[in-house]
Amino acid sequence: MNITKEQIDELNAVVKVAITKDDYQDKVDTILKDYRKQANIPGFRKGQVPMGLIKKQYGKAVLVDEVNKLLQDNLNKYLTEEKLDVLGNPLPKQQDSFDWDADELAFEFELGLAPAFEVNVKTKKAITQYKIVADKKMIEEQVDRIQKQYGKIVSQSEVAKNFEVNGTFKNEEEGVEHKTTLELEKVKSKKAIDTLVGKKVGETVSLKTKGLFKEDYMLPAALGINKEQAEKLNIEVSFTIEEINEREPAELNQELFDKLFGKDAVKSEKELKERIKEDSEKQFEQQADQKLLNDITEKLIDDTKFELPSEFLQKWIQVSGENPISEDEAKEEYEKSEKGLRYQLIEGKIINDNDIQVQFDELKEFAKGFIKSQMAQYGHLDPKEEELENIAARVMGNQDEVKRMQEQLMSQKLLKLYKEKANLKVKEISYENFVKEVYG
Repeated sequence: MNITKEQIDELNAVVKVAITKDDYQDKVDTILKDYRKQANIPGFRKGQVPMGLIKKQYGKAVLVDEVNKLLQDNLNKYLTEEKLDVLGNPLPKQQDSFDWDADELAFEFELGLAPAFEVNVKTKKAITQYKIVADKKMIEEQVDRIQKQYGKIVSQSEVAKNFEVNGTFKNEEEGVEHKTTLELEKVKSKKAIDTLVGKKVGETVSLKTKGLFKEDYMLPAALGINKEQAEKLNIEVSFTIEEINEREPAELNQELFDKLFGKDAVKSEKELKERIKEDSEKQFEQQADQKLLNDITEKLIDDTKFELPSEFLQKWIQVSGENPISEDEAKEEYEKSEKGLRYQLIEGKIINDNDIQVQFDELKEFAKGFIKSQMAQYGHLDPKEEELENIAARVMGNQDEVKRMQEQLMSQKLLKLYKEKANLKVKEISYENFVKEVYG
């Protein structure tokens, strides 16, 4: 067997593979002999079928199968030995009137090669790294929510401001019929509040949907409809009152603190607010980190210029799926995936240049940390090491889970690198302003 490479340009090459009978004949003969031993053909005893008949029936199929195995094994070996960084898979070139009976079989494969490029993590223009802080207003709101959540529900005879009203929204034309709890403090419309105040159980009022709530996301949940339907809704709905309650806020005492954080972990209102601030900012850090990772990714894609073997990749996309697609469909698919492919190459280059690796022990500790946090959500705050080890072993036995955790851990390592080496400007901001600035 002889394998050679013809370089077309920096991004494209053709590999030529020449196979002679000496490369496959012994293997083909062995398989055909096994076929002969097992063959059941009318008119012949088992194992006594003439080899000529076996070759006539199975010879070509066995030959093609063995040659394809040889091609796959040796082509992959060649690409590895030559350290060729290919994109997609080698594409066999179409050969008309191919003669499988020839003494030498010649095959050609098109290759799309990964481009050579450099990545500068320290971009010229600084990227904003958000530091989200829990401000006084947010902490006070959280304390209020805790007091309401753990407070008493007291039934009332008529609606007053800041009460909770259970009832059913209806509008036949729009298909609305949904039971919900209406918290008056979250209602924006003054007219709606005035309409509800003073009403009793069993009474029905008419409310306008437009501008009903302080936050737009509340309307679809309240009416039991989807977001798209709610966005364009401007109708009147009936609301039948079924229950009226007032929440008496819980006292900020040791009993409440112990219920929230465990015995004596928090001992005063001041410590409660400090704990809320600390926990909130830990959660915000995850959101800020994801934003930073997204922004750096976009910036690196924009700043790192290189060509791709686009024509080859479109041809590969056209034939690589379960069902072949048209040229136009392949082009459209390539255009959709090009940005992702560019970042894969950029990320791979950064990982290689900085020798970033995910070790097995790191992955195992990462799994245990994830398991511990999941258990904490269900009140299991202090699991034994043996318990964590056993669960982690089961998780590590699932390849899909391992792959997912590897990706998460690699993202953490890349983020750490970016924080050390990228051109960043820190911006301290409240969560409310972060949401406005980032998500509009």
